Parts: sequence; structure tokens; C-alpha cells
Amino acid sequence: MGSPDIQPPDGHKAGFVSIVGKPNVGKSTLMNQLVGERLSIITSKAQTTRHRIMGIMNGNHHGQPFQLVYSDTPGIIKPQYRLHESMMNFVRGSLEDADVILFVTDIFEKHDEDDVIRRLKYANVPILLLINKIDQATDEQIEEKIRYWEEHFEIGGIVNADDDDDAAVVDPDIDELAAEHELDEEPAPDDVPGTKVPTGPRKATEIIPVSALNGVNIDRLFDSIMAHLPNHPPYFPDDELTDKPERFFASEIIREKIFLNYKKEVPYSSEVIVHGFKERDDMIVISADILVERPTQRAILLGEKGNMIKKTGIMAREELERFFAKKVFLETHVRVEPDWRQKQQMLRRLGYDE
Repeated sequence: MGSPDIQPPDGHKAGFVSIVGKPNVGKSTLMNQLVGERLSIITSKAQTTRHRIMGIMNGNHHGQPFQLVYSDTPGIIKPQYRLHESMMNFVRGSLEDADVILFVTDIFEKHDEDDVIRRLKYANVPILLLINKIDQATDEQIEEKIRYWEEHFEIGGIVNADDDDDAAVVDPDIDELAAEHELDEEPAPDDVPGTKVPTGPRKATEIIPVSALNGVNIDRLFDSIMAHLPNHPPYFPDDELTDKPERFFASEIIREKIFLNYKKEVPYSSEVIVHGFKERDDMIVISADILVERPTQRAILLGEKGNMIKKTGIMAREELERFFAKKVFLETHVRVEPDWRQKQQMLRRLGYDE
């Protein structure tokens, strides 16, 4: 993936760092904290992130030049729509090219991380297990969580919890694993992260308690990432911050305000298409369509006399102006696209089948 025009400095380090975990554990907040820029949208609702978003960081660490390519990924779920399947493909892609994996859990986890752990089974790279949101816990609770993960987390095994919250690590049945990958036998190395199947279970490389929101232990985490980063030329020019275009971030910011202003199914049934993005000397003119699946959802988005969509538009415009550091004129239209989450052609148009 490295550009042939980019010449590696002597002793340069570079690699892909994938951030994975269940929904709502703080992956996007962590990504923004690590990169130092607000690239991923953040709300209190689960499944806010739908794409793989890369944040590129260049620098010098104790005399060591480096390029880190972080990937924020959707929370790992069991797919109910084709949209969810595409989201999980983004997760799989991030694991396949990862040099370091950040497995994010939080202080409130309920021993239900099986889906995440199963996806890490074939990861042959360092895995840093992060216990997030420690700002909301006591020292005793943090120590308890660290002990729990030390005892019950192994790559190549899954955590099963019983009614007493007591968990044991067991090896997954190979037939179940094969069914998950839609194969008749154990997946080949080309189908999973790494180049060879691990010979047995292993522990996480390190367990680090963090607060992504407050930046607690982020320096320690960064040092650990750098310690495991391979020597490699940079993958991107040093003036690139992300792999996504400006239109993508405009659509994400509008979608974030929908998540903040509406409840229940409406945010999850909504998608934003930016079909106009014109940058002038004095402002940026943005035109966007907001898709919903049913006429009732359109009515909710609009609100009485259009008051709700006006409020959402104002919030989005103000955030867009902060993001682009320029005056923004925003025009939005709400239209019904029945069952767009199940339509392969529509998902491809929306960038979910890249």
C-alpha cells in the first residue's frame, strides 16, 4: 500500500493500528484522542460509526520518525441488515492489515465480548486490551477488571459467562467457526488476519486501563503502540490526515446531529448523501439528502412545520463551520428510500461495499 514516491527515512516506523470492540465502548473518542483531531462522530447511542475511518499521524518519538495509521471501526454486532454485514466487513478488513490491534472494552462490560474475541482468534499481531471509562470507576473496580481480563482473556478462546458472572475460557468448536466464515473447513490463512494459524491460545500483549475522554494513560498507550510498530516506510504522504474526502465528513457531521436529535429507530434508518460540495472564497455550499425508509420517519425528521429539521440543520451547519474553519451554507432535503439498508446497489452508492 506504500506509495513508490515516498522515500523512507532511516529507521522509520509505520503501521496500521486497528481499534475494535463492541458498540458504545468509546472507540471513536479514543481515535480522536490519539489522532488529536475530531475525525469520528460521537454520540451516546450505539452503532454510531458505520465506516472504517483512518486517521494518519506523523511524528518523531524519542528520535524515532513514525507514521501511525489508526482505524476507527464499527462496533462488532450480529448483522440484521446488509448494511450491518458491510459494516462488519470493514472490521474484518481492519484486522487483516493491522500491525497492532487495540481491543477496547470498558469498565461496564458484562462479560459478553464473545463476538469480538472470536474475530481476534487468528490475529498474529500484538493486541493491547484497553479498559476504557476508568474515570467513572474506583481504583478497586479498575483492579477488579484488570484481574478479570488477566484470568479470562485468551486469543484462540472465547469468554463464556454464567449466571454468577463467573467466566471460563474455552476453545470454540471448529464447526461453529467454519459456519461463521461460510466454509466447510477451517479458514485458510488468506481469509483471516495474519499469515498463519496460531498454534494455541495466548494472552493479550498488555492490558491498559484508560479514559479516552480525559486522556488518562493515553501517553502510556502511545508508548506501547510505538514499541510494537514495525520498521516500514510511510504509507501516506506526511501532509495527509485521513483517507476520507471532505464530503464524507460533511455527511457524517449531519448524521451525528440526527443521532443527537432523534430517538428510537429514526437515526438508525437514516443516511446522508452529500451531492453538492462547492468551496468558494467566502464559504462552502453544501447540499445533502437525508434518506429514511418510511414516510412516517420523514414526518418525524421534519417535525411540526419543519421545526426539527431546521434545528438539526442549524446544529450541523455550526459544527461544519468549526470543522472546516469556514462559513457554510447548508441545504438539506429529506426523502424516502424504502429498505435502503437491504439494497446492495444503494449500499454500494453510499460507500459500504468498497
